[in-house]
Amino acid sequence: MKKYFACLLLLLPLAMTEAKPKAEDTLTIELKDGPVVIELFRDVAPKHVERITKLAEEGKYDGVAFHRVIDGFMAQTGDVEFGNKKEFSAGRAGTGGSDLPDLKEEFNNKKHVRGTCSMARAASPDSANSQFFICFDDSSFLDGQYTVWGQVIEGMDYVDKIKRGSSSSNGSVNEPDHMIKVTVGKKSQPEESSKE
Repeated sequence: MKKYFACLLLLLPLAMTEAKPKAEDTLTIELKDGPVVIELFRDVAPKHVERITKLAEEGKYDGVAFHRVIDGFMAQTGDVEFGNKKEFSAGRAGTGGSDLPDLKEEFNNKKHVRGTCSMARAASPDSANSQFFICFDDSSFLDGQYTVWGQVIEGMDYVDKIKRGSSSSNGSVNEPDHMIKVTVGKKSQPEESSKE
């Protein structure tokens, strides 16, 4: 009986560890405070993941602002037309997108919880293009109405540091934080030098 419990105790940590996604199934967003790694849900939102990764690989998300950030709710970004650092327009950020066609919805059973990445859209369910948001907290009222395409698996503490917008202007941010660089695959962390 003791041998049985000893084996069980040795196997328990293996059963409790979650399978890590392959590098190509992750997206890394470099923020001013550090990297955010997102697991991509290709199985439930293949067209949305394809769009996000295409725009990332083309460098379209680099320098794009978090133009709408509501404390306790979410941080919205991805307006590659009016939200980029070169041509940022606070009044227009959030109204643009890429030059690619809008996507048909891929609503799925993934929940909007802390760290969920989901597509922003207009009134039509089939109007998502390039904008997305990251949830700060559980937002179950969005479930089944927005396409969830990923989940933050590392760096949520950096997402928490994104500059918040004004509550009087629906979260619009003056002098917003930006996505510095967005890459497909987990970016390796530089090793810290040991101090003596």
